[in-house]
Amino acid sequence: FELLSTPSPTGFETKIQAVVKRYMSKYADEIEVDLHGNMMVALNPKANRRVMLAGHCDQIGLMVSHISKDGFVYVTPLGGIDVGVLPGAIVTIHSQKGPVQGVIGRKPIHLQKDDERSKMSLDIKAIWVDIGAKNEKEAKAKIEIGDCATFALQVTELQDGFVCSPGMDDKVGLFVAMEALRLCASSKLQVGLYSVSTVQEEVGLRGARTAAYRIDPEVGIAIDVTHAHDNPGRGGDKESPCDLGKGPVIVRGPAVNPVVDKMLVATAKKHKIPYQLEANSRMLGNDANAIQVTRGGVAAASLGIPNRYMHTQVEMCHLKDLENAAKLLANFVKSITNRTDFRPK
Repeated sequence: FELLSTPSPTGFETKIQAVVKRYMSKYADEIEVDLHGNMMVALNPKANRRVMLAGHCDQIGLMVSHISKDGFVYVTPLGGIDVGVLPGAIVTIHSQKGPVQGVIGRKPIHLQKDDERSKMSLDIKAIWVDIGAKNEKEAKAKIEIGDCATFALQVTELQDGFVCSPGMDDKVGLFVAMEALRLCASSKLQVGLYSVSTVQEEVGLRGARTAAYRIDPEVGIAIDVTHAHDNPGRGGDKESPCDLGKGPVIVRGPAVNPVVDKMLVATAKKHKIPYQLEANSRMLGNDANAIQVTRGGVAAASLGIPNRYMHTQVEMCHLKDLENAAKLLANFVKSITNRTDFRPK
């Protein structure tokens, strides 16, 4: 759970990349960090053909935008944060002087006017972070404009392999990408495997775009969370089924290379790995979207990890799905030979 316990607000991912490098140095032939901060971990890097597995390490967060005269801290979103879940949350501001704990406050319901109570959405300007400072000077002694914040990082193990934590999106995908490489480390691969901890996915897939250009892979697979439907807030009875604990989700759609799709399904069946299917009729909403159109084009795919309560402080996944996703990807990579043709046919 070290990844989940390490802060990585989008654009500020250096701490978690240090964890990745420390762990993966035992298994990699080569590790490289680019100017954006992507951590590219490689096996067999001299191979002519390359496969890229991408899991983004950045998580949603907040950024300090204003400190009031009475010491309260106002923030702006880093990524697509759900403002409605913020009131009452415990947060950590990651200051250059060290972590600062705070709580998010808003006007109590007793003091709200009728129109304030009836609002379906909450304006982020209506909330603030209280760090216990008495005034502006005291607050600025600990933090400054531009400092970033995350939900307080706490991993909670529930029953039967269910785990919840902030930042499951997408530290679980990052873990799967690295675990797949670890599972391949003792094998003689016919391709170069690059497992990449990408940055800034939450603000425009930026890390994946530059990492894919640098690596120039023939195949690129993004591992990211996808919305689970086994809860009261599910998409509907006619949506693709997506349940926690029933395996990784192989995404199908026009943006997915059909050869990679067929090979993933065949690999899952051959190795008796449980999997689920998801229909996506539009562009992929994760790193695969950027990878697909890099240079002359990449055979792209997306592997989903079922996730409940995305972009909240209690994102929930099942550990078995992570294990099976890594096994699926490792066996997929091992199955690629010099004769494998990824051109649609």
